[in-house]
Amino acid sequence: MPTTEGLEDVVAAHTRICDLDGQRGKLTYYGVDVHDLATHSSFEETAYLLWHGTLPTRAQLEALSAELRANRALPGQLIDLMRLLPSSTPPMDVLRTVVSALSTTDPDLSDRSQEANLRRAVRLTALLPSIVAAWDHIRNGREPVAPLEDGSLAENFLYMLKGERPDPYDAHVLDVALILHADHELNASTFSARVAASTLADMYAAVTAAIGTLSGPLHGGANEQVMRMFQRIGEVSRAQEYIRGMLERKERIMGFGHRVYRTEDPRGKHMDAFAVELSQRKGDTRWVEMSRVIESYVKEQKGLHANVDFYSATVYYLLGIPVDLDTPVFACSRVVGWTAHVMEQYANNRLIRPRGEYIGPKDVPYVPIEQREQAQVSHQ
Repeated sequence: MPTTEGLEDVVAAHTRICDLDGQRGKLTYYGVDVHDLATHSSFEETAYLLWHGTLPTRAQLEALSAELRANRALPGQLIDLMRLLPSSTPPMDVLRTVVSALSTTDPDLSDRSQEANLRRAVRLTALLPSIVAAWDHIRNGREPVAPLEDGSLAENFLYMLKGERPDPYDAHVLDVALILHADHELNASTFSARVAASTLADMYAAVTAAIGTLSGPLHGGANEQVMRMFQRIGEVSRAQEYIRGMLERKERIMGFGHRVYRTEDPRGKHMDAFAVELSQRKGDTRWVEMSRVIESYVKEQKGLHANVDFYSATVYYLLGIPVDLDTPVFACSRVVGWTAHVMEQYANNRLIRPRGEYIGPKDVPYVPIEQREQAQVSHQ
């Protein structure tokens, strides 16, 4: 039986949602280039595209935006649930727990129609930012901030996190970041969501599976680890020597290379430009200067391109997002892709059940327990 470790390049599903061309460094959602979406679209419009397969009319976009705004407020019992958790609980663990509990507040959980699942996709997308922002307040002994009644999802998240209206440019930067991370074909968390959906588990269960998968450091967390590395380096003058030491110790440098892309990550240039602009606006260019030194040195020594996580680390930090919320913010974007893939899986479902190639011992005789004990005694 032919095998490929990690299922690399194995086609596991047919999908219309996302096309990722690793050789050309091109990413499209339903055929629309992500560069066009990042330049001209909004996260809400991108969500409509991923859920419906076409860009919306103005009326359709306004209706979706209104529906997202109407679903922002967290049910009180879920806020109470978060208050029961130790303040040291990692944010991704909180997100996984609360999303799983969301199913208990869905009055139509038994309705598995496309219309009901679209409502769930909207609800999950609206509520994930509220969960993340509420947890940051609760763990720090503060009351959660109620959501805005207007504004975009990105603007509302920054408002709920900080308690004040964000700078319009900051909200725009986060909006584009959410677009860029909204989907990425059959990455590990999306595949987990589709596997769960293939058993006909409900959408909350599938998204919970995806969040659990994203919490693993080999999938999510790269931008957090990049920023932690920057903070350990501290000064631009120390950057090259620090990275040289990591390479000599054969340590992995987060934010470089990609499992699929063999050229530049198409999402990276947008986040890089935002990192530069934000650093100038905030009067803090240290992280961008440091990233330039590291990027150049790793490219020279290893031939690796920086990916979107390398640049988004600086962007999120300059937006004032706590470092350990980087991966939950990623989830706030990717939930649109997860739910799109779950609905696609439901629409043409076949249980996902791959095989494993057995490489263990064969024809091992069963030895009665008395003989096993006798043999053990005789060997002592």
